[in-house]
Amino acid sequence: MMLEKYAKIFDIGLQNTVVYRWNFLLRSVFGIVPLVGAVFLWKAIFHSKGAPINGYDYSSMIFYFLLTVFLENLITPTEDEWQIAAEIRDGRISAYLTKPLNYLGYRIMLFLSYRLLYITVVLVPIVILAWIFRDLLRMPEHAITWLAFVASTAMAAFLQFFIAYSLAMIAFWVLEISTIVFILYSFEFFLSGHVFPLDVMPASLQGFVHWSPFTYELFFPAQVFMERVQGAGLVQGLAIQAAWLLVSWLSARALWSKGVR
Repeated sequence: MMLEKYAKIFDIGLQNTVVYRWNFLLRSVFGIVPLVGAVFLWKAIFHSKGAPINGYDYSSMIFYFLLTVFLENLITPTEDEWQIAAEIRDGRISAYLTKPLNYLGYRIMLFLSYRLLYITVVLVPIVILAWIFRDLLRMPEHAITWLAFVASTAMAAFLQFFIAYSLAMIAFWVLEISTIVFILYSFEFFLSGHVFPLDVMPASLQGFVHWSPFTYELFFPAQVFMERVQGAGLVQGLAIQAAWLLVSWLSARALWSKGVR
């Protein structure tokens, strides 16, 4: 009965996503546009420098950005925090309190349904880009890497979701959360590896990068797939990522409980 209930929520999420088809399609396709800019930017950088940067040559750098585009479209929440905050602000959240469902579970189902459709639409242009840059792609050589990558990607998805959910919970106390969201996401965009691989940052900042939760939202799964982190480093990284996932989940539950009270 419970599985049927949440399966129905998943189905409703799929239906809601395609209501505004062109908005969805345009957002999906243009999500890969930053990769084009990255290709030209790093080509110019490597051409002028004429040497690898912290172990990255032009091929591995473009491969990194191909991975980040794929991962971002696969796991990054889209407007979840705004939707949840709007439900709290407008009082619609009260309707869910009288229904036999867990609100966090409800939002997770909607998140998963949206990501499924999003990556399905974006997969075609991503495959085209992969074919164009096929000479730059380097698949993992070890089977354990694939398992670690799947685990890391799943944890990164839920880490991002629980952070977005926790931000939305602030709407219980603050009328407009946009300023807080934009400030946090500005740091997140820079510190999660969207702009450049975090291991090209100065050595003095690597300690912060290693322990920051933002590192494990995007950069770390990409590093796992590229096999730039292995052995004890891989185990430690997965453990830190799991710890941040647990913290974000506990934070989401605590804020919801306190907000409802």
